[in-house]
Amino acid sequence: MQYETVIGLEVHVQLHTRSKMFCGCPADYQAAEPNTRTCPVCLGLPGALPVINRRAVEYTVLTGLALNCRIPEFTKFDRKNYPYPDLMKGYQISQYDLPLALDGFLEIDGDTQLGLGRRRIGVERVHLEEDVAKLQHFPQGSYDDRGEGYSLVDVNRSGVPLMEVVSKPDMRSAEEARQYLTLLHSIVQYLGVSTGNMQDGNFRCDANVSIRPVGSQILGTRTEVKNMNSFRAVYQALEYEVVRQREVIEDGGAVVQETRGWIEEREVTVSQRSKEYAHDYRYFPEPDLPPLRIGPERVAELAAELPEFAPQRSARFQADLALSGYDADLLAGSRSMANYFETTLTLRDADAADRAATAKEVANWMLGDLARLLNQDHREIDASPVTPQRLADLLALVADGTLSTSLAKTVLEEMYATGGEPADIVREQGLGQISDTGAIEAAVAEAIAANPKAVADYISGKDTAARFLMGQVMRLTKGQAQPELALRLVQEGLELQKTRGSLEP
Repeated sequence: MQYETVIGLEVHVQLHTRSKMFCGCPADYQAAEPNTRTCPVCLGLPGALPVINRRAVEYTVLTGLALNCRIPEFTKFDRKNYPYPDLMKGYQISQYDLPLALDGFLEIDGDTQLGLGRRRIGVERVHLEEDVAKLQHFPQGSYDDRGEGYSLVDVNRSGVPLMEVVSKPDMRSAEEARQYLTLLHSIVQYLGVSTGNMQDGNFRCDANVSIRPVGSQILGTRTEVKNMNSFRAVYQALEYEVVRQREVIEDGGAVVQETRGWIEEREVTVSQRSKEYAHDYRYFPEPDLPPLRIGPERVAELAAELPEFAPQRSARFQADLALSGYDADLLAGSRSMANYFETTLTLRDADAADRAATAKEVANWMLGDLARLLNQDHREIDASPVTPQRLADLLALVADGTLSTSLAKTVLEEMYATGGEPADIVREQGLGQISDTGAIEAAVAEAIAANPKAVADYISGKDTAARFLMGQVMRLTKGQAQPELALRLVQEGLELQKTRGSLEP
């Protein structure tokens, strides 16, 4: 029997606000010492009353608008009750039946291997809640001589604003889930509402997965998959879970509704607990917070703040700058990358006739050598020591003949390592391109004299020998000879050798 995969994603996004969701504690918990970003509210002490973070509400509405959602005028917060050691109050302030945004969608390219083209993935809701504390578990033998294990609680994260984006079960493969997740990640970064760093837990994804016979409209029993900390992990976990469920059914078993965790090292999902239903949480309206009314005027003001997103920016790069779809998508994939590209292009001050060529040049350097250096250090481009101004200055040195492309790559590495200016590095290290004919002619003569076989090959009709000898000239000049001039002088020297050879008796 053929089965169809059904996937829905629940994405938790930590909002990039200065303070926590319901108190004035700083939200910069990542680098803080444990339990130093706390107060009676986020510790859940009796009598402490929460106050709504206005900016977090606006960020959530802004995200809902970017996801084509409807923004209800009336919304409220609810208590979600469940006992767990990282939940300081014994309940979480969340939203249940009246979230901040509803009924949106995202458009993805679709899984071509399934014959699916561009289509919409529904967004059921976007709601706002508070994050929980962080547990650290230590194994047996790490506490005392009795060999007991233990756990510690860091409350710093408790109360940080957490936005949840819940999709409809519209994805039909791990590939479609990857497309949806990548696009959503790009949107929250473009909006500036979150850093979106998955490794730090700023962007977390849980997946609801089921399968059903092809053609059936009845949803199968689903499992919720957690502990996926990268886009690659999400893809692999979904691929594994779909295969696991198919094997369970084909072996005569039944899929159990449960929560399963992805184990990265073993590349498997394992059962963690039975899956809760909504009534298990005993939701009821939060008595310590008033309902919110968000007027259409404020919604319109927030809608006016929406930026140009990655798909539109990529399309503009292709239409206006003649970039390939591949290059344009990479450059527009993150706001910082696209801003860096456009700033560098503007600093190059190219006129309209040369703008497309300059755009391709800037794209090649960003996506090639600069990306390689950043990837080695796991850095984002907005943390690059090579600023847009410095990259533009480097390309100007190539354009005016001061540097060859190979020398420019050497200078770029030094710029990245030291944060220095390209002109200073060229001057201090003597890396300028040699365009003096006499100096290059001396290197040409030396290369020709040292490689008689290459000379003989050229005379016999092998033109590639000239390229070989040019490489020798570049070696002798430590890569500083102007390549075009070096090649011309090599060819002239070889032609002279050919002429002399034909005159010999």
